[in-house]
Amino acid sequence: MEEMEASSMNPYEVLHHFTSRNAVVVFSSTECCMSTVAKRLLFSLGVGPTVVELDRHAAGTAIHALLFQLAGTQQQPLPAVFVGGKFLGGVQTLVATHINGTLIPLLKQAGALWL
Repeated sequence: MEEMEASSMNPYEVLHHFTSRNAVVVFSSTECCMSTVAKRLLFSLGVGPTVVELDRHAAGTAIHALLFQLAGTQQQPLPAVFVGGKFLGGVQTLVATHINGTLIPLLKQAGALWL
C-alpha cells in the first residue's frame, strides 16, 4: 500500500487492508524487542509474515492506538499478531500457542504453511 493511500484511510481501514490480504501480519516497532521475538519465531517456523513497522508507517500512531483497544488497556499492544485475518494476540499468546501445539494448525489453516 502506498503511503499516500494509507494516509487517506482511517486506522481501521489500514488494519483491515493488511489483515484481510495476508495470512499472517505482525504490527511491530523497530525498537521493540518482543516484536523481534515474535517475528523470529514465525520466520523460524517457515512463515513469512507481513510486517508493518508502526514507527515507520504514515498511520502508525493511529494504528497503535487502535491496537491498544484490541489488546485491552492492561496490555502492551506490540507486537500484535493476526493470523487468518483474526487477532491472535501478542508475543505471549504467540509463544503459548506454539508451546501447546495449536499454532502450526492455525498457520496451516490460514494458508501460511503448507507442510
